[in-house]
Amino acid sequence: ATNAKVTWTSSNTSVATVTYGVVAPLTAGTATITARTEDGGYTATSTVTVSDTAVPVTGVTVTPGTLSLTAGGAPGALTATVAPANATNPKVIWTSSNTSVATVTYGVVTPLTAGTATITARTEDGNYTAASTVIIASSMQAPVAPTNLRATAGDGQAALRWNPVAGATEYRIYQSLVSGNYGTAAATVGGSVYGYTATGLANGTSYYYTVKAANSAGVSGASNEAAAIPMGAPDRDNDGVTPNVPGTSGGSGAGSPTTVPTEPSAPSAGVEVLVNGKTETAGTATTTKVNDRTVTTITVDPQKLEQRLAAAGPHTIITIPVNTNSDVIVGVLNGQLIKSMEQQQAVVEIRSGNGSYTLPAGLVNIDAISAQLGTAVRLQDIEIRIRISSPADGMVKVVESAAAQGGFSLVAPPLEFAVSGTYGNETIEVTRFDAYVERTIAIPDDVDPNKITTAVVIDSDGTVRHVPTIVVRVDGKYYARINSLTNSTYSVVWHPREYNDVADHWSKDAVNDMGSRMVIQGSGEGLFNPDRNITRAEFAAIIVRGLGLRLDGGAASFSDVKGSDWYYSAIRTAYDYKLISGFEDGRFRPNDNITREQAMTIVAKAMAITGLKAKLAPKAAEDSLSAYTDAATISEWAKNGIADSVAAGIVSGREGAELAPEAFITRAEVAAIIQRLLQKSELI
Repeated sequence: ATNAKVTWTSSNTSVATVTYGVVAPLTAGTATITARTEDGGYTATSTVTVSDTAVPVTGVTVTPGTLSLTAGGAPGALTATVAPANATNPKVIWTSSNTSVATVTYGVVTPLTAGTATITARTEDGNYTAASTVIIASSMQAPVAPTNLRATAGDGQAALRWNPVAGATEYRIYQSLVSGNYGTAAATVGGSVYGYTATGLANGTSYYYTVKAANSAGVSGASNEAAAIPMGAPDRDNDGVTPNVPGTSGGSGAGSPTTVPTEPSAPSAGVEVLVNGKTETAGTATTTKVNDRTVTTITVDPQKLEQRLAAAGPHTIITIPVNTNSDVIVGVLNGQLIKSMEQQQAVVEIRSGNGSYTLPAGLVNIDAISAQLGTAVRLQDIEIRIRISSPADGMVKVVESAAAQGGFSLVAPPLEFAVSGTYGNETIEVTRFDAYVERTIAIPDDVDPNKITTAVVIDSDGTVRHVPTIVVRVDGKYYARINSLTNSTYSVVWHPREYNDVADHWSKDAVNDMGSRMVIQGSGEGLFNPDRNITRAEFAAIIVRGLGLRLDGGAASFSDVKGSDWYYSAIRTAYDYKLISGFEDGRFRPNDNITREQAMTIVAKAMAITGLKAKLAPKAAEDSLSAYTDAATISEWAKNGIADSVAAGIVSGREGAELAPEAFITRAEVAAIIQRLLQKSELI
């Protein structure tokens, strides 16, 4: 053509421009490029699409890293975050490693059955992956503990009965010769069976029982304890002779010979009982022998004591002094008198030459005993027996063996302390209290009181644990004053410990004291490592030992604490006493180092158990944090606990005026804190 000139135009110059047919892309979008001839005005067009520059994926993360759900329960959500945020293709593909346990759709996890599955998010661009562990718990819950366990003694046997538990598929029966101390189950029955008869028992020997319910989700805690003393039919030559045997006779050890009880002495009238230190003739005494052990039983007159109790008013102390050398001392009060004493906040004390037992009536929990014996049983027909006894020969051997293996010396003969409620042939043992109960053990005159480190509890299997102890002098004689939350066999020991690496350390006295009391343990070769951080499991174990708590072997409390872990029982016990609660995801994180604020919060809960919290002055806790410059850094959930710990004088700052709540706590600091807790609570 003579004139071939064309003119180029763009319909959207913000998207693309055109010059002599060369298109310049500017922003994402679409533009129409037109060519028009100068000669004749003919046109032609082309559509131009401008895309953004592609941004590749560089990685992906999934949160939370662990997700806990319940089988058949509500689904949970996982979030996949693709990097960078402006990646051109952020699409991810979700998969489950075990679709029988959990499935996943667009990050929403549906729990199906109990187990563990790994949920993976994979990017379409680059095939990057990230995963989360999903733990699905069984929808079935472990059963609750059986209630109302009763034991009825027979000839060489004991018949047990208990109330059924919903969801239980079996019941495990435990038998022991020592109150409160059980090993493996002696028998198992099906979930539809609510009774069991133990046979082959030795007549005249005390047997103790407890029952646990179980199903596929776990095992319950223990039921109440019941006791029975099997007895054969009376010999015809001794018809009419009824031995005065306590409902529990101090936990006779295995192998104790069974002998015919001797005829009891005629009850001696006019036994003196002290009411707030004033003599009142209000009891009778009877002495008999069972298995070559002398048993003296003091039965108080409820009518006389009810009158004196009403006249004396609240907080009365009733003392039953026993001035005999009997192997077993039993004080007997009826349930109605105990109830009246409970209402008056009164205390009953059994006192003998070997020791004493001081028991607030309210801690007997007569209502619970009555409920287990049956509502048809009147309180005045229930006998409450408070017992101090020398252990039977079998238990003495256990104590001596424990001392030899544990490397400590016995400085006083062991004593057993027990409380029970009896009606007819049924006996309910009181093995645990809601507050500390005081006992004393007399120290022999030839023992140096400076060579006593603590009292201990010795279980029937030889397990030994510290209980808070102070050596006191009363009327020129030394006693070990012991406070404990349980009944069992107690002794006083010499167990000195000095760690080489604290000789010049600020914590020397506290560390050596707590080591001597068996509260803390060294790291081997005479060392303690005072400046090493301590884990959450270690701290739980130390505070349980410091408080003298009996270890609980019940159902698991946290998903990351297994029955095979060394700290399992300590953590279960701390949880049972409400010292710890774990994290929101159901874990305890036992191997994490514990922070100072976490430790102080647990200590504050321990103060409630020892009674120290109730003694804090009003507003003392509120004002206790004002002196610390970093008080604002304390986590909100920890403020009250830290305030109580500081106000009680248990915890102080680290450097100057700093509490350092988020710092890890050291082994030395823990030793000092536990010692102060027990000292401020007047337990050591």
